[in-house]
Amino acid sequence: MPNKTAPTCVPVTDVIAAVPDPRRRGEALRLDAIFREVTGFRPVLWGPSMVGYGRYHYRYASGREGDALATGFSPRKAAISIYIMPGYTDFGPILEDLGKHRRGRACLYLNRLDDVDEGALRRLIRAGLEDLARHWPVLPS
Repeated sequence: MPNKTAPTCVPVTDVIAAVPDPRRRGEALRLDAIFREVTGFRPVLWGPSMVGYGRYHYRYASGREGDALATGFSPRKAAISIYIMPGYTDFGPILEDLGKHRRGRACLYLNRLDDVDEGALRRLIRAGLEDLARHWPVLPS
């Protein structure tokens, strides 16, 4: 079964420019700059709203395989989603420094970018990519 979320050809700048809330749009622009700097990758839009930096191909023992973004974000209305693959299990000390957030399985949610420490966010993105690279090769977008 193929992934539901796949890379698209839609320019990320168009998606960010279309974010209706001016504050959320500004946060998306700032996150784009942070992710570009930390990862060294150009962004690609995955699905309708996930801005991804880098990619990887996974293959599980079950035989399931696919491609996914290595890290990224989505400027959703309710909260910003930050994607760290394959998850946050080993990043407790960084998360303690991050600031106000909620955790999901492979993403975390920020109500406002101003609520988090940018240095901790940068360390988290870097640590997530390093952890992912121990499982699967991380390639440019």
